[in-house]
Amino acid sequence: MEMKIDRSIEIPFEESIGYLRENFAGKAHEIAVVLGSGLGGFTRHLDEKESLSTTDIPGYPRSTVIGHSGRIMSARVAGRRVLVFSGRVHYYESASTLHAAVTAIVSHFLGIKVIVLTNAAGILNETFYPGDLMLVKDQLNLTSRNVLADLHFPVGNVNPIYSEPMAGLMYEASERAGVNLKGGTYVGLTGPSYETPAEVRMYRALGGDAVGMSTVHEALYARAAGMDVVGISCLTNYSTGITSGKLSHAEVTEIGARVDTKFSGLLTAFIGSL
Repeated sequence: MEMKIDRSIEIPFEESIGYLRENFAGKAHEIAVVLGSGLGGFTRHLDEKESLSTTDIPGYPRSTVIGHSGRIMSARVAGRRVLVFSGRVHYYESASTLHAAVTAIVSHFLGIKVIVLTNAAGILNETFYPGDLMLVKDQLNLTSRNVLADLHFPVGNVNPIYSEPMAGLMYEASERAGVNLKGGTYVGLTGPSYETPAEVRMYRALGGDAVGMSTVHEALYARAAGMDVVGISCLTNYSTGITSGKLSHAEVTEIGARVDTKFSGLLTAFIGSL
């Protein structure tokens, strides 16, 4: 059920939304796709692509993280008009839940009904492997912040956050694309430091299957605003303590690039099924 924003406060990123409407005039986007770290290769598979740099969009927050190009694209995928965010802003970059949820906020006010949130994530579930793709079925928001509180949403039930009908379509798409799609719970943290072995044990005990530093605020806002939310995690590395290897952002982006073919095939098959 859609919950309304308190209109006594200013619409977030109103200037940015107006700029996108003007520059993508006449294009009705059906789906939004947010690309996580190392997953920008999907943009090579876009047709009729028009691209804007977020540095040129008034009022739009800037990403400083390697692997997030900071571009918003209007394009066609499998015959559908899609708004693609190549990169996102993380909570730790600005300590703002609104900045962390800007992709969902902008998509909502542009009238988009379906949002696909992708991310690179560390593995908590030892039956998963680097390079696997995981459908996000639920999330644990351990950032200690809630974007809905910051936007004065009324109290309401947003469960399930991730659309079950869309999950069914994603599994069907994975079969057509020949992708062995896992499923699990995503643990969202503030970052920017990687988790300690003790923290990893705690997240696993809480039921987490993958862990990262994004997505939870976008998903929560989008669901509360009445959008259908889909989440895909690219599992890039084992979390600290599961193996003896050291974690690095370079490893994250490298694995993301390596799975480009199956990741892009999965997204294209899913979008074509809508």
